[in-house]
Amino acid sequence: MLRFVIRRLLYAVLVLLLVSTLVFVFLHVSPVPVERVIGGPRATTDTLVQIRRNLGLDQPAIVQYGQWLGRLVRGDLGDSYVNGTSVTSLIADRLPTTLWLVFGAGIIWFVGGVATGVFSATRARGLGDRVATVFVLLGLSTPPFVMALVLLYLFSTRLGDAGVHVFEAGPPLQEHFWRRMVLPWIALAFLMVATYTRLTRGAMLDVLGEDYIRTARAKGLSERRVVYRHGLRSALTPVVTQFGIDLGALIGSTIVTEKVFGLQGVGQLVYQSIALGDTPVIIGVTLVVTFFVVVANLLVDIGYSFLDPRVRLS
Repeated sequence: MLRFVIRRLLYAVLVLLLVSTLVFVFLHVSPVPVERVIGGPRATTDTLVQIRRNLGLDQPAIVQYGQWLGRLVRGDLGDSYVNGTSVTSLIADRLPTTLWLVFGAGIIWFVGGVATGVFSATRARGLGDRVATVFVLLGLSTPPFVMALVLLYLFSTRLGDAGVHVFEAGPPLQEHFWRRMVLPWIALAFLMVATYTRLTRGAMLDVLGEDYIRTARAKGLSERRVVYRHGLRSALTPVVTQFGIDLGALIGSTIVTEKVFGLQGVGQLVYQSIALGDTPVIIGVTLVVTFFVVVANLLVDIGYSFLDPRVRLS
């Protein structure tokens, strides 16, 4: 196990190095020069030259790359082109909101998807399975931003007019936390619940057809024990794999949901940075999201041995 963890950590470092190299290249082949973004359209030639000198952009590319890696090792993601604020501090201020959004939605879609998928698989081709299939089709056909707008319309206007103030877009996140986060969680999780229902159902149907499941039933074990102790544990392997990938990647993919509900998270930060051409912030968020994806995959791989005894990590 220890050798496996060390090997995966080395792979994670390699991935982060490759991603950092790619974003460094992106930064230096950008069609809009950095000094032009900072200086504005009316900056003189002397001003642009001075900006390049202050940023070290007049040095050879290999020297700039070495300095870039040195800052990354220290956790320094540079400064914003727009206001000169540290990118690390900007992301640190916004990251808790996004983490609450993603992890809250993740719990909903994982528990809901697995429960619905098991329900559907144990009633294959029955009425319950058909109802679950309709739910899956509805979920897969409804993008998160559509669900967000529908929920916002219902709970902020229709129910609000009736005196049921379930959601308020104005107050800061700290005020009425649960009321502010429930609807974004549901909007973000609705599509994923449908996806995980389908994934769990397929995995459960495969596992329930295995020989060891038939043997467990032949021994007289209760159907509940066969399904949940023997079947579900093995069926969760591909589900947990996908969950780790989705949870890490979703941290940088919440732009629309945060925009609709007025949450000041990483998604909103990316949206504003793209609009302003603030490249360091965009690159910083990319590196942070990459880090979370790598860590999530590492945790998923370690969890394999606990979910499926047939898996041995070495």
